[in-house]
Amino acid sequence: MTTPASRFDGLPDSPFPRLNALIEGIEPGKPPLVLSLGEPKHAFPSFVMDEISRNSALFGKYPPIIGTPEFRNAAAGWLGRRYGISDAIGKGRALDPETQILPVNGTREALFNIAQVATPLQKAGGKPAILMPNPFYQCYAAAALAAGAEPIYIAAPKDTGFLPDFETLPEDLLARTAMIYFCSPANPQGSVASETYLTRLIALARQHDITLAIDECYADIYDREPPAGALQTALGMATGEGDPFANIIVFHSLSKRSSLPGLRSGFCAGDAGLMQRFRNFRNIAAPQVPLPLMAAAAACWNDDAHAKENRDLYRAKFDAAERILGNRFGFYRPPGGFFLWLDVGDGEAAARELWARGGVKVLPGAYLSREDSPYGPGGNPGAAYIRVALVDGEAETGEALSRMAEVL
Repeated sequence: MTTPASRFDGLPDSPFPRLNALIEGIEPGKPPLVLSLGEPKHAFPSFVMDEISRNSALFGKYPPIIGTPEFRNAAAGWLGRRYGISDAIGKGRALDPETQILPVNGTREALFNIAQVATPLQKAGGKPAILMPNPFYQCYAAAALAAGAEPIYIAAPKDTGFLPDFETLPEDLLARTAMIYFCSPANPQGSVASETYLTRLIALARQHDITLAIDECYADIYDREPPAGALQTALGMATGEGDPFANIIVFHSLSKRSSLPGLRSGFCAGDAGLMQRFRNFRNIAAPQVPLPLMAAAAACWNDDAHAKENRDLYRAKFDAAERILGNRFGFYRPPGGFFLWLDVGDGEAAARELWARGGVKVLPGAYLSREDSPYGPGGNPGAAYIRVALVDGEAETGEALSRMAEVL
């Protein structure tokens, strides 16, 4: 039987089965150390289980898709503290927690689902396009295909500070672009968009009626300076007329900030009209966050001390990486996130060698990228790189980095 064509025929392969196939049959040269998966290993806040236990009876209730007032207010409070926009949050102000903040079942599902809401059947008389950085989070491409859009991969190479240049794209492409996915701090490069960059991106989106889906899940993991955010930037651009967050929706998660990838809890916030449409969609088609987990999440958003402790742990591991790797492999200290993005010449060959000789599992950068569209320099922008996740303990991370320095 012939399988019928599907929108997902162009879906990029998941990087992790590809990695497993690459090293299949190779015995690791030393006891394995896994730095391929961005799964935080730090201890999560001790109060999380207390909150879940205290609210355990609520597992017997269906959770509302809009969440609880306590959750929405906790998320709003964190946005206010983190980005210095407390005066813009509250009933009747620029951002209303009652209508412009939604809990999500982990940001991946929300990043996927927003494309279903924000993508028209046609734009500028043709098939809509959805733009994304290259390298990119694979969910972005899946979302574009599911929404009936053409995914367009915009290179984010070293010579642009690992940030995609959307402004130089052809007018006809921008005219049919429905949405742009953008991540800051970026996965995998750790690059951070300045307020100037975000200002220009927001202006471009509004000029061409494009929705910006801004993935800010690493916002609280930074090295020196807290990265600017899209909502903060938009407020600085506001003229006093209309929604200051027009065309913008941001996504935040506890997976990285609080080392809680298994809690599956985050939120999105932004454009009032888009948030209403997204809320309507989610009411019939999206998973809810169980109420006891939402109570634990609210406690996490209300507490900044554990996030600072978490950040300090990552900073110590970047100190170790700088000390051990020095100026090798194009090493640079990323301003955000918890990955190293190392230029090893051939990412696949290096990943095999590191596993075979050092027992260190890393991810080839090519598996996070696609061959450039006509709107880039050509080739796979991640092919020369490996992504190294500094998510384990300091001792384990130091050992893995030392092995890498020996093998490569």
